[in-house]
Amino acid sequence: MGNRLQSTSSTGPDTAAPTGPGSRIPVVVEAPDPISRAGAASELRRHPVIDLVEDGRPGPGTVALLVNDQLDDGLLTRMRKLVRSDGSRAVLVVGAIRESELLDVVECGVGAIVWRHEATAQRLVRAVVAASRGDGDLPGDLLGRLINRVGTLHRTSAAHSGAPVSGLTAREVDVLRLVSEGMDTGEIAGKLAYSERTVKNVLHGITTRLHLRNRAHAVAYALREGYI
Repeated sequence: MGNRLQSTSSTGPDTAAPTGPGSRIPVVVEAPDPISRAGAASELRRHPVIDLVEDGRPGPGTVALLVNDQLDDGLLTRMRKLVRSDGSRAVLVVGAIRESELLDVVECGVGAIVWRHEATAQRLVRAVVAASRGDGDLPGDLLGRLINRVGTLHRTSAAHSGAPVSGLTAREVDVLRLVSEGMDTGEIAGKLAYSERTVKNVLHGITTRLHLRNRAHAVAYALREGYI
């Protein structure tokens, strides 16, 4: 499934186990310095839904929590490998991201981002749970910047190539527009008078047919092509 985009201004964090009672999420923390790594690990270690893997390597089913002050080429390369090659999920904990870098992060398949100054235990667990489910969890200000960035790219592209590329049905556009507004599957279903299964099938169909990595990527595609 794809990514559900939500902002940190939505209702309280859902930290329930993703696959049933007793399930725990294996998490590997990576940081450029031992102090940052130890700090993030200490925030996660005691939460019952987290299985902190102290000396393990990320792989399928693992969430990698990547902590850094800023985004650089090395970190982007690492995220691509984790998600595309290793089959892991990734949460980026970062001090700052330039607007021009937002799409790079989304294209890597990362949909959960936490600002370092907001990285409390509750906030980190929320992002880890979202990532483990394939959902997205972005700070509200970052989601707005992402939408603005893709809109700018679309306007530039349209000026050179004319009309947007076809590829989405009206129903798919309606669903993605509500995803971009931060609604979850249940809220979208209620808004459009669909079942939750229908909404999930629509999103799965979009990401599969267009070879998109997750819901965040699908929203970025729809914005870039001028659908929303």
